[in-house]
Amino acid sequence: MTDADPTSRPALFDGPIDLHLHSNRSDGTEDPATVVRRAADEGLGTIALTDHDTTAGWGDAAAAATERGMTFIPGMELSSKDGWRSVHVLAYLFDPTDPDLLAETARIRDDRIGRAERIVRNIGRDYALRWEDVLEQTDPGATVGRPHIADALIARGIVGDRGEAFDGILHPRQGYYEAHYAPDPLTAIELVVGAGGVPVIAHPAGRERMTDATLRRLIDAGLAGLEIDHRENTAEGRAWLRGIAAENDLIVTGSSDYHGAGKPNVPGENTTDPAMLQRIIDRGSGSAPVYPIRAR
Repeated sequence: MTDADPTSRPALFDGPIDLHLHSNRSDGTEDPATVVRRAADEGLGTIALTDHDTTAGWGDAAAAATERGMTFIPGMELSSKDGWRSVHVLAYLFDPTDPDLLAETARIRDDRIGRAERIVRNIGRDYALRWEDVLEQTDPGATVGRPHIADALIARGIVGDRGEAFDGILHPRQGYYEAHYAPDPLTAIELVVGAGGVPVIAHPAGRERMTDATLRRLIDAGLAGLEIDHRENTAEGRAWLRGIAAENDLIVTGSSDYHGAGKPNVPGENTTDPAMLQRIIDRGSGSAPVYPIRAR
């Protein structure tokens, strides 16, 4: 079924639109309110906070967006794995109290902690790194992950920045890596749809490019869109994705994947067309955008 025509009524939100930003509730370096302020400074009118496997930052981000006359789109980046490949599912406007989705994200976060501890134990055999060092780099309630280990390595003076950490010690080839639990992408899509949300695959033509066959299975399961305009997607990959999106009438998004100091990405470096956001809003039923006071 085709989404409702977004041109049939005026939008309640303003652009530019960035639908992929992270705070320190997962692996970003700034609290949700600071992320919103940074986005506002870059001239954005609508943003989504999409922390990994958590909605903990929604309240603070929504309040900060309202103060600045911006629209806030509730979101999350749900972890999944297709064999050895990480597949991240951007989920928008889902019900944050849905029991099935809650249980799955709790399982993912719990396993991340155990996995992080195992990685630190492995690294500690060769470098002066302790679990306490990682905890010092992790904000209360945050989803602990490899970026926090990278920050601990930086604080210890073992590496210079996150890039060096991920290209070196934290790269699987170094032997310290440990796998973590995540559902398969088909299950992830079904969970998001079951919670009334709108699933969009994050940067599917980057370093771990998805296969055509996998994408088509996900489309059959209810995949709504593809994040095409993203710095990690190759030019060839973007062209391939646009063909699939056109063929299947998928939503197309563009985003920054902002992480604060954790990555060089800048809010608004890629943006989403207003008509595409309207399709997300029309399709989502689990939660609602938080519009600025003037638009109510």
